[in-house]
Amino acid sequence: MYLILSVVLMTTSLLFPGIPASAQEFKAAAAKRVITPDPLLPVSGGVGTPTPATEKRGDLWARALVFEQGDTRVALVSIDNLGWPAYWGDKTRRLVPAIPPENILIGATHTHSAPDAYGFPDENLEHHADLKYLEWASAQAADAINEALTNLRPATLKIAVGEAEGKIAYNYYAPQLYDPRCGVIQALAPDGGVIATLVNYAIHPEVLGDDKGIISPDLCGPLYDRIEAKAGGMALFMNSAQGGMVTADNRGPDGDMEVWEECVRIGELLADEALRIVSGAPVQAAPSLHCAARDIRLTVSSPLMQMVLLNSPLAETMPDVNAVPTRLNVVTLGSAQLLNIPGEALPNIGYYLKRNMPTPHAFLLGLTNDAFGYMLTKYDFNSFKRYEYISETSLGETVGEEYMTAALALVREAPKPDAAP
Repeated sequence: MYLILSVVLMTTSLLFPGIPASAQEFKAAAAKRVITPDPLLPVSGGVGTPTPATEKRGDLWARALVFEQGDTRVALVSIDNLGWPAYWGDKTRRLVPAIPPENILIGATHTHSAPDAYGFPDENLEHHADLKYLEWASAQAADAINEALTNLRPATLKIAVGEAEGKIAYNYYAPQLYDPRCGVIQALAPDGGVIATLVNYAIHPEVLGDDKGIISPDLCGPLYDRIEAKAGGMALFMNSAQGGMVTADNRGPDGDMEVWEECVRIGELLADEALRIVSGAPVQAAPSLHCAARDIRLTVSSPLMQMVLLNSPLAETMPDVNAVPTRLNVVTLGSAQLLNIPGEALPNIGYYLKRNMPTPHAFLLGLTNDAFGYMLTKYDFNSFKRYEYISETSLGETVGEEYMTAALALVREAPKPDAAP
């Protein structure tokens, strides 16, 4: 036995000099499920009564990317919806016994053309969410994770961050106040084929909006199709710090062009830019993998948000409307570090977080693990007229500082990423 083990280790050293045997156990796989309701359901862009849908443009998806190294497994899940509260994410987690629940990160793309997952109360304090559909969609997400688990195979990574060029996004409140950086993680099979491509970028996918009667992943649909056609494998999109109001740049000479053709143009352009950014990245043959988690509470002082929490059918998980629980994650993945945001953080919060993360490959996963509205600093909260709406739909004045303090404490305690090649 000792002789056999020695031969194996010697062969490993020859094939992969300088790489410890344990590091070669890195694996990855991806899977997806359609979550388009049939028949179609009304679509929601936020608080209020959803708009009836009469057609669809592309399918809504739950897309899962799973990593494994030794005893550590981590799942990143992208849901085509405005927001995906922890209530539904926890239902998915309970159906995936092979991964610790705190290692499953579930984020919403933030399309404004999907059914209400919050159970927003209307002016009569009644909600219009289809709870059976949401239960089914949660199970579909679990099915995608479990399928990926059965298909895990040895993998390497390419990781890159660069500025996405072209007419993709802008800040509706202040056009240049947004982060043009696009982060890309690509998992590769041993033969060099692409297993999955994750795109992380700050943008509201709301070209169509919630008033057209259309179910759609918006610009994310064409992004998926373009990447999968050009690179192979599965594509998924996870949003970043897109709050207040980093939106799709569908401005035209006569106003916003709220048409499917603009979804295609912007989605395909972002896809092409993501593939360009990652194309020259070196392969990381034995990337590290670690997932840190911490449960925190955020203070709620907004009367509107307290009303929503009190009257949503999901309120049973939030008995205290003055403070809501949520989970923070820091995932170390090769040279990348991924930090979740349980809401829509403004760009200045995003910039601050990234420059305090110990790698140039910093990824912020917005609307992930929860979706608690806008996250502002106390200096921005209700400070000027332009921010009245986002202040009203924020948990409150202190939430930005509470989140950043807890998030960066977890960043400091987490293992450092591998050195960027």
